[in-house]
Amino acid sequence: MAGNSFGQVFRLTTFGESHGAAIGGIVDGCPAGVPISVEEVQRDLDRRRPGQSDLSTPRKESDTVSIHSGIFEGRSTGHPIAFSIPNSNQRSKDYDALKDTYRPSHADYTYQAKYGIRDHRGGGRSSARETACRVAAGSIAKQMLHAALKLEVRAYVSAIAEAELKLSAGELDFSLPENELRCPHPATAAEMRKLIEAARERGDTLGGVVSCVLRNMPAGLGEPVFDKLHADLGKAMLSINAVKGFEIGSGFQAARMRGSEHNDAFEMRDGKAVTDTNHSGGVQGGISNGMDIHFRVAFKPVASIKLPQNTVTRSGDATRIEIGGRHDPCVLPRAVPIVEAMAALVIADHYLRNRSAAL
Repeated sequence: MAGNSFGQVFRLTTFGESHGAAIGGIVDGCPAGVPISVEEVQRDLDRRRPGQSDLSTPRKESDTVSIHSGIFEGRSTGHPIAFSIPNSNQRSKDYDALKDTYRPSHADYTYQAKYGIRDHRGGGRSSARETACRVAAGSIAKQMLHAALKLEVRAYVSAIAEAELKLSAGELDFSLPENELRCPHPATAAEMRKLIEAARERGDTLGGVVSCVLRNMPAGLGEPVFDKLHADLGKAMLSINAVKGFEIGSGFQAARMRGSEHNDAFEMRDGKAVTDTNHSGGVQGGISNGMDIHFRVAFKPVASIKLPQNTVTRSGDATRIEIGGRHDPCVLPRAVPIVEAMAALVIADHYLRNRSAAL
């Protein structure tokens, strides 16, 4: 099975399935001597773990990470960092009825078509359970980038269904404690909660948008042709479960603008070239220009709904299905640390392409 590794220099390989004994990964390419706090890794995992509020799946997992190699006395050794996270609260019997039935908008049919075999218990490898590995590795990447660049990676929920945050990242107060919706605007968060509660009561689900800003970005990261920085960010975000769209800077709005409106004029501030506006989202020609990187990630509604749906069985018979089990009515709050993690993995990889093996 190809496609289990991400990155070229700072490289993550993950393993595990939703209902297996454990999930985990190996981070290769982290320079030696980087201060790494396992407690910080655990804090990021706690932000993603299931069962953290009444708005998420009731599956209870501690998501306690164990580091097996690559960190000694609080610093990276330059060797592969191996970690694992146990699965302890599986209820595989919830999926017995799905063994030969394809759930609408899931990976059931496509996995069967590709491999001729699939783990029907929670989706196996296609489950969002795998994203815990990304969060653990992304936390290591964030710590490396903060040590080297003071880089800040901040994602937040900016829309759930029709409830949309109208303020830009620069107008938000990120010093406020992170609420359960991970929307840094209490009034909008309250509106989002009402929509999620109503959808859950109907047995339905909701999608939305996670926005992300990268601050203290250096200029010069990214490769100018196939590995453009924004292209790699797009790939990273589109690899996350349930993601259907990615846009950076002005995004699709640029299609409705004139060049005279969209161009980011340069000026000098404190001996540094900066742009007066940031429609480019911090990337020009596929390379970072030193401005903040802004991007948005669109998530579809969770496919596991409790309403009756039409589908077919493996033998081709038409049937009706009502999906049981434990599922999020809206994945957005738990997706925030995943978006941060994938952004950090991309920036860490591009940063190290032009650096030596140690900071």
